[in-house]
Amino acid sequence: MGKAVKYRTTEDIVIDIIVYTVMIIVMIATLYPFLNILAISLNDALDSIRGGIYLWPRKFTLNNYRTILSNPNIYQATLISVLRAVIGSFTNVLSCLMVAYGISRKDYIFRRFISRVIVFTMYFSGGLIPTYLLMKNLHLVGTFWVYILPGMVSAFNIIVIRSYIDGLPQSLIESAKIDGASEYRILFQIIMPLCLPVLATVTLWVAVGQWNAWFDTFLYNSGKPELSTLQFELQKILQSVQSASTNPDFSASLTSSGRTVTPTAIRATMTIVATLPILFVYPFLQRYFIHGLTIGSIKE
Repeated sequence: MGKAVKYRTTEDIVIDIIVYTVMIIVMIATLYPFLNILAISLNDALDSIRGGIYLWPRKFTLNNYRTILSNPNIYQATLISVLRAVIGSFTNVLSCLMVAYGISRKDYIFRRFISRVIVFTMYFSGGLIPTYLLMKNLHLVGTFWVYILPGMVSAFNIIVIRSYIDGLPQSLIESAKIDGASEYRILFQIIMPLCLPVLATVTLWVAVGQWNAWFDTFLYNSGKPELSTLQFELQKILQSVQSASTNPDFSASLTSSGRTVTPTAIRATMTIVATLPILFVYPFLQRYFIHGLTIGSIKE
């Protein structure tokens, strides 16, 4: 017998038209701001002041990008940002996974107490000055590790991963313990592979946070150019454009090179430069992102 032919009713066609129309509108609303910023970054700075730039630059130029890339510290800062994003993401996810696994075990008698302490830290913190004094007493000020160690454990990420682990069959752990597997073997060979969706989601969160961070550089390493981050250097460039007195050397280099820039053009260029690396990483984690975010949602 041949396959049954499924006839589409008028109601189905109308629903499809509505759904596709809404999705197209959402797509345009999502892409337009980014494309507009890209067009401004590729347009002549003085011409951009006139307005009227939407999806395509009116006077194409790369001077805005040359201005940013001419900063001698930009490449070292990019390397530091990449290192802190990679190392920070790895250490955070690994630490949160181990803590989440521990408090997910029902035979661990302190699981409720530790869970409440972790949640408590989400609502109360020591504040800016005590945190700075703590970093200073730990001799982390002026070092690369001030970007990594304070962010190794995240209360929210622990709760998300723990909720995902709670949804896994407990029989897997019981069977492994009967076979003589240690806790580390259960964690890294059984639990960790099953948690890839939520781990990929958390990795993306941490990587974006580490990549976009600049205030900790301002607090702890502003006097260390070799430890400066990309976001902090971009902030300095924007400030130097807004106020020539902030960085006279940079302003003089702009004048000698004959480039004309404006805060609006530099801000748009900064946005593109800072966003592109994350856009390249996201497609590799996209297939895990929705699945991990949904199943790893907070249950308590």
